[in-house]
Amino acid sequence: MGKAQLLIVEDDVDIANMLRIYFTGNQYDVDIAPRGSDALEKTRQSLPNLIVLDIMLPDIDGFEVCRILRTTTRTSHVPIIFLTQKDERSDKLQGLELGADDYITKPFDIEELKLRVQRAIVRAEQQSLTDPRSGLPMGRLIEEQLRRVIRASGWAMLDVHIHHFAAFNDVYGFVAGDDVLRFTAMLIAEVVDQFGTPNDFIGHTGGANYIAILDEQIAETVQQNLKMRFAEEVLTHYNFMDRDQGYVIAKNDHGQEVKSPFMELTIGVVSASQYQFADIREITELAAEARRNEG
Repeated sequence: MGKAQLLIVEDDVDIANMLRIYFTGNQYDVDIAPRGSDALEKTRQSLPNLIVLDIMLPDIDGFEVCRILRTTTRTSHVPIIFLTQKDERSDKLQGLELGADDYITKPFDIEELKLRVQRAIVRAEQQSLTDPRSGLPMGRLIEEQLRRVIRASGWAMLDVHIHHFAAFNDVYGFVAGDDVLRFTAMLIAEVVDQFGTPNDFIGHTGGANYIAILDEQIAETVQQNLKMRFAEEVLTHYNFMDRDQGYVIAKNDHGQEVKSPFMELTIGVVSASQYQFADIREITELAAEARRNEG
């Protein structure tokens, strides 16, 4: 598993730098947002595994940041820990009512904050809320989203699979493989944001498989752009020798060396206008069938 990604939303430079140094030393990837608007923009670009959010910010306060994150489909599941200046019950209650997972009062014990961060991330993973590698919703959150849209109209679902990922993972190892999974999650988010909105849903269904639920009108455009950008940008994950020869040497199930092509995306699409679904399993089965036919 790769490093957990933290977003620290804190305008006090000294506190922000102290938290960056401390959590980086504890094997976290740390990003800093000094303003609430910066935090919202950063979550559009890349989903963190957890957000440490100060209430007092120079533009919009932490309560409003939390409200926006919780009411935006893409970020509604990300754990949030509030930092508050004063030990007031009203601040704590307001934060918890908005959907924060925890809070800690300044001045805080940094070891206690670390334990709260660890606990919130583990709890999200154990509840099948997020995939630890991509940070995307998984399991129950995907099922809830499918149940929400099944009776609606105007939507489409993309079933996305990284073809030839297993061979890459075998040759380059799981650390490089996890990098590809994170890269793919970020790429899907970028393309969906380019043509859709942050309320379009993206999930990680496991392994090298993802889904996106979005407006039917943009489904084909997103599908084409995803395949094109992935084919171009995934090459950076291969070494020079493999890029030069155009393939990797992997072993098949019989232990024989074979040429494996570079990774590519296969994407199946189903939409509300194509079918009347009786069960969410029909959505996923038909999308998987469309992907297999497309590949």
